[in-house]
Amino acid sequence: MRNQTKLWLIMSISAVGSLTLFIVLSFISSSVWNKGYDLNKLNAISQQTLDAIERLEPEPGGADVKPILDRIHLEQPSLRFEWVDSNGSVLYDTSGTSRSYDFKQITDRFLNMPRNLWTDGETISFAYPVDRGNASYYLFISLPSEAMKSGQFYFYVRTFEVLFTYALPLLISLLVPYLLSICFFSSMNGRIRKLNDAMNKVNLRSDAIRLEDASKDEIGQLTRHYNSMAQRIRSQASEIQQFENRRKLLLSNLSHDLRTPLTMLLGYAETIRNGLYKNEDELQASAKIILQRSRYMDSLLDQLLDIARQDSDTLEFHLAPHNLSELLRKIVAEYMLFLDGQQMTIDVDIPDRDVEASIDSALFERAIRNLIDNAIRYGDEGGYLGIRLLEDENDIFIAIKDKGKGIPEEEGNRIFERFYRANGGRKGEGLGLGLSIVKQIVESHGGTVQVSSVPGKETLFVIRCPKKQAA
Repeated sequence: MRNQTKLWLIMSISAVGSLTLFIVLSFISSSVWNKGYDLNKLNAISQQTLDAIERLEPEPGGADVKPILDRIHLEQPSLRFEWVDSNGSVLYDTSGTSRSYDFKQITDRFLNMPRNLWTDGETISFAYPVDRGNASYYLFISLPSEAMKSGQFYFYVRTFEVLFTYALPLLISLLVPYLLSICFFSSMNGRIRKLNDAMNKVNLRSDAIRLEDASKDEIGQLTRHYNSMAQRIRSQASEIQQFENRRKLLLSNLSHDLRTPLTMLLGYAETIRNGLYKNEDELQASAKIILQRSRYMDSLLDQLLDIARQDSDTLEFHLAPHNLSELLRKIVAEYMLFLDGQQMTIDVDIPDRDVEASIDSALFERAIRNLIDNAIRYGDEGGYLGIRLLEDENDIFIAIKDKGKGIPEEEGNRIFERFYRANGGRKGEGLGLGLSIVKQIVESHGGTVQVSSVPGKETLFVIRCPKKQAA
């Protein structure tokens, strides 16, 4: 739920709740602090009395109304009941007096109304008429002003103290929405503060703080995004550290790989320069070694350029339809010359028909050569090199197989990483870039490269590539 919706919902509930709370507390406080009679209650008592009197037959005299007035007086001891005829004669008085009223005495009882309602020590009187035939009677109800309620809603307030009975409910009802709003925003600010503190502590060198927030509002969503970001940062920091360790290992390996052939170059060059060779054959052998070591150093420099290209992402592709059967036959022919005389069985299966695909021929050839070089370098113990080209309706498949020492299962997913060498060994030449370049080239063509290996029996690399690139 959005915070804006929450706020409106809380304010609406608070407004309705405040009004309800005010009404309920007003009734409760009135029943506790505002006891006594009010006009409604007196009217109800008078109506009850008059109804009972009107049921009397014949005309209600003093003896007739006495039981009724005594009964009600017993129920309401604060009230005084008088039954008076039209001449002012008191037919019955619950106080036990018997007298007659003249006009002045009657009017004096109703003077100073309603002021005497809230003046202590005053007597309050109410008169109710009853007509029976040709006669008129009056019911007087009297009570001390202290017996009246201190305040009556919409009518009067007898004492200012009664305002406190309404002030407390009113104050509480006004404060409830603000208190709820303060609690809501305090909770929200606390969640924001935790999120802000956690984000300030995020860096690559320390573990990020994980926050727990199951809410579905914006802050809850932001917290989950933060947790996801922190997880990515931790993962990337670990990858960066591994990459940095491999880069340091690369520099160490490179120093070693360059120093050894350079030492040989210097030694054989000095031999030739000083004429220390015995005959022409020894001279040619020294020149051959110098040439081999120079080519090796040139290969290392090419791999360093590959690193620079990968870091700057400058690998460019020029796709065009090419005959893979012809390309693969040309590559195999060159390697057969290279492997001639070595104890290596070459098993080639290339269709006679043309197998065409849209590729960058130079880069694709490089990927194939890297796999073949890898098979020769690390699979020479098995004495076997297999090369096969297959196709189906949409894809082409190139398989390179050897029967060397293979790749351990736990390292099968890492051999395509840059600078990674299986087993951490230094057998062979290179910087651990060949297979990562293969993967980059194949994936740039929309394909995949997979490896399966049974150490000591078979290692198989398979390139799958679509015949037509997606537009």
